[in-house]
Amino acid sequence: MLVLAGCADGGTETDEPTVDADDDLEDVDSNGAEDDTAADGDETDPEETDEPTVDADDDLEDIDSNGAGDDTTADENESDPEETDKSEADEPDSGDGPDVDGELEIHHIDVGQADATLLIEPSGETMLIDSGDWRQGGSDVIEYLEDQDVDRIDHLVATHGHADHIGGHDAIIEHYETERDGIGTAYDSGVAHTSQTYERYLDAVEDYDVELLIVEDSDHFEFGNANVDVLNPPEGDSGSDLHNNGVVLSIEFGEFSYLTTGDAEAAAEQRMVDEHGDQLEADAYQAGHHGSTTSSTTPFMDQVTPDVAIISSAYDSQYGHPHDEVLEDFADRGIETYWTAVHGDVVLTTDGNDVELETEHEFSTDAEDLLEEKPADDDDTQASITHPIDVPTAPLVG
Repeated sequence: MLVLAGCADGGTETDEPTVDADDDLEDVDSNGAEDDTAADGDETDPEETDEPTVDADDDLEDIDSNGAGDDTTADENESDPEETDKSEADEPDSGDGPDVDGELEIHHIDVGQADATLLIEPSGETMLIDSGDWRQGGSDVIEYLEDQDVDRIDHLVATHGHADHIGGHDAIIEHYETERDGIGTAYDSGVAHTSQTYERYLDAVEDYDVELLIVEDSDHFEFGNANVDVLNPPEGDSGSDLHNNGVVLSIEFGEFSYLTTGDAEAAAEQRMVDEHGDQLEADAYQAGHHGSTTSSTTPFMDQVTPDVAIISSAYDSQYGHPHDEVLEDFADRGIETYWTAVHGDVVLTTDGNDVELETEHEFSTDAEDLLEEKPADDDDTQASITHPIDVPTAPLVG
């Protein structure tokens, strides 16, 4: 891990030597700032209908000059909010894993066509992976965190720089640094993006002196009694593709394992299959790229073999997420499938062995039923964008 910005107190220590952040940030920016092109043919990024792009060079240089210290620390389908659905997932195989006390909670927050996942470890340590869409400005996620009595975010992860994943980062950093007990450490892939959303995120890191770590394959950090392994991006210079260089985390708690892949696509999935193989096996899997066919490829799913999958996307996704082929494959594999668009917030709780899932709205978890529930391709709602945009659109990838 590379320390790019941080405060002297409260950081997560590493035994890595300090690095010259100037060189690192210049390398990241020269490789990372680009004009994205669509990866799904006619599928473009919901987020970077975002805002006019900006020059990431100046912003990254500002963070480096001001933030790098000498420390070595590394509303879809409404239903009664009272109505819940509880389901027992297949029990993970028992074995010789570490003993853990208490329960790990994984909250898949319904943020429409975006991602935001809150993890709460038994000791109260917290991790937020992504923060919703830029149009929400972090408000929905902050409200959810407040409802869960989250006073501090110990680990704030940006899987990649697209605004449907980091849309609330700046507001969440400001809120927790000024109104609550702060942010512990922020984690990033190191691939810069050129949008105002990304610029605001880095500005918040600088303004509040939040420690920012660049992570890559083979990095590891502890999360209370849980172990977190970084499986992506690849080590070293891996280019500028935001999706395939996104942060992928494997989280183990007792006998239970959870895999979250951001928007990692086929190339990244194949690399992880080749390099990690059985380590990809997970009891629960957050489906890559909002359930797109760019992700959850056959070789990858053959290694992951999850009992449970959670898909985060809008009911009227303008990209047809989750794609029919993905739901059909999940059905064929017998995967218990949750979709935030119909289930609402999806909370997984585990004691390290048994797994329970609770949903905001009751609906079948059979992927075939979810496929039937999807709006038809010719449905007028399918092409709609829930939140109108008043800025020029750009052909960027989501």
